[in-house]
Amino acid sequence: MRRACLALLLAAAVPADGDSLSWPRIDRIEVHKTEREMIFYSAGRQVGRIAGLQLGTQPIGAKHVQGDGRTPEGRYTIDYRNPGSAYHLALHVSYPNPSDRAFALARGLDPGGAIFIHGQPNDWPGPGRAPGDWTDGCIAVSNAEIEALWRAVPDGTEIDILP
Repeated sequence: MRRACLALLLAAAVPADGDSLSWPRIDRIEVHKTEREMIFYSAGRQVGRIAGLQLGTQPIGAKHVQGDGRTPEGRYTIDYRNPGSAYHLALHVSYPNPSDRAFALARGLDPGGAIFIHGQPNDWPGPGRAPGDWTDGCIAVSNAEIEALWRAVPDGTEIDILP
């Protein structure tokens, strides 16, 4: 009985993460690419976390041009959602921001776009996640995780993507 009470107390003290799959309304997201984690905030307080993010095929460095396989770095917003995506639900990241666009255009290049936080490919046969980094620059999470994000993240949410 004593162990059961201690386990319940410890479980209650652990912040929500990808396993809990329920968060209050999220108003800010931080993505730490190196750590492969996404941290969620509500009213300035951390309310959740997803670990093991899957990134672009070239996960080191910031996205600069279309087709480079990199995930952007910078400040963006979640500006719309796509329920009919080729991946299980998709939250659009407002890449490119003005500095991303200026960097690419100064070099005569296309900065690209269509960066999303999304679930696994709709044709993925297995449970869980496809292995490795496989996106074109998006941030992939499990289908259960994107469903929880879909409910908790409104359009206009700030997202900082950090190295």
